Amino acid sequence: MDVSEPVSISTGIAGRYATAVFELAKEGKKLKALETDVDTLDAALTESADFRDLISSPLYSRDQQAGAIAALSKQMKLSPVVANTLNLMASKRRLFVLPQLVSGLRALIADEKGEVTADVTAAKALTKAQQDKLAKTLKASVGKDVKIKMAVDESLIGGLVVKVGSKMIDTSIRSKLASLQNSMKEVG
Repeated sequence: MDVSEPVSISTGIAGRYATAVFELAKEGKKLKALETDVDTLDAALTESADFRDLISSPLYSRDQQAGAIAALSKQMKLSPVVANTLNLMASKRRLFVLPQLVSGLRALIADEKGEVTADVTAAKALTKAQQDKLAKTLKASVGKDVKIKMAVDESLIGGLVVKVGSKMIDTSIRSKLASLQNSMKEVG
């Protein structure tokens, strides 16, 4: 018997929570605090395997999850709206959708600010000046302010892979070598 929920159900649950939290923060003029909370939660999800286990493991009871989330919310200095939402999610056994909630909130905040996020993968970390120049170039292309989400993948060898919305620009050496390899197969 498979007890895992499909991704579409998880995304739907996270979307409803994200919309509710966003609307509450917007009404209370607390969008800046919400953005800080989203960054804090995203960092915790990225850096802490224990935190990821807490939100996804069925071994923890509702009370254990709620207690841990209350303590973590206080430790992370989360706003009352976000802390209360996390407590509600813990009591309903819905913490497993937290990564989708963070993504949904980030998208709602960016939309409110007129921004888009560009996922940029490079062979080595870009300097702040390089990121600013890339953001400026992308803004001219997209027409909105661009926030860069940086990742490093040394297997690219060189170049960049940029994803903005449904568009992807791949200027990496790895993809050029793969393209060349395919061309050579067609000739031979």
